Amino acid sequence: MERINIRRPHPTDTEKLHEFFLLVITDTFAKEGLAGLHDGQKDEWEIKKLYLQWDLESQGEKRFFWIVVNEETEEIIGTIEYGTANELIQKTVKEDLKDLPEIGTVFVHPNYQKRGIGSILLQKMVTTLESKNVRGFCLDSGYKHAQIFWQKKLGRPNFLLEHYWSENSHHMIWKRNIPL
Repeated sequence: MERINIRRPHPTDTEKLHEFFLLVITDTFAKEGLAGLHDGQKDEWEIKKLYLQWDLESQGEKRFFWIVVNEETEEIIGTIEYGTANELIQKTVKEDLKDLPEIGTVFVHPNYQKRGIGSILLQKMVTTLESKNVRGFCLDSGYKHAQIFWQKKLGRPNFLLEHYWSENSHHMIWKRNIPL
């Protein structure tokens, strides 16, 4: 594995992170057979950029990111963040989630996928939440490839929204306690 550095983003990372988000979103949509959904890609990209802005403006209070940088190339190769659970999670779980954040924006550069970066990011975030005395988290996924990863890491989802996106295209939501 490459030598990596996991750190908090700096304002000077913003442009690189925007490009990284777009790259991973475009790749993910293509792998999911959704390359033609340009509005969906743009919406996803805009929300990720907004989450990053919230992190930088609030110094991690409103959203909190970790990024992974390849030490040799200085390339951003992964991200993860947490913050308030999204509307779909809140609507589905139907309980007060103010103390149960959502882990999201778990993105790994297409050239670095299946090398353990996602697992390292998840462990780093769980350790971070634990250090802040957070008792658990939620996580959701509508991407079939990501769902396979999350089921390996977190087991069966607590909520399965069948045919949510289309026929045989489901949405999964996990609710987990810390420690895992």
